Amino acid sequence: MVTTLVMTAGRKTGMLCKTLDRDAVDWMDDVSGSRAVIGDAGTSAVEFVNHLGASAAFAAAWPILRRWAPGVPPTGLAVAYGTMLYAVNIGGIAPLLGITEGEVQAGARKATERWAVHVIQAVVTGLVAERLGKSE
Repeated sequence: MVTTLVMTAGRKTGMLCKTLDRDAVDWMDDVSGSRAVIGDAGTSAVEFVNHLGASAAFAAAWPILRRWAPGVPPTGLAVAYGTMLYAVNIGGIAPLLGITEGEVQAGARKATERWAVHVIQAVVTGLVAERLGKSE
């Protein structure tokens, strides 16, 4: 949800370029013709559910990361994790599937925005997980 909020706020304020969720919605429509069937809002909802599931899976990996690196401060580990997620998913998988144009072609600004959103998501996830873990 954090990622969606950041991307939506960034688009609406003009601080971010075309965000990854919009690229994903365009890709889904190109592949399936979804806008003609369920409209842009429906296609966006499908993308949101997909992204929410991916985010939940990435959050579920946080405890494993903490066990592997117990001495690393949560924020530092989260920045590294967000960077890794960005590199694998956006730098590697998304261009292969045709969801994005690739980070070199996207340009420095758009690539930096995509990286920053992944880092923000990972930091918030990590800090929330740390807080919830301490409340047990």
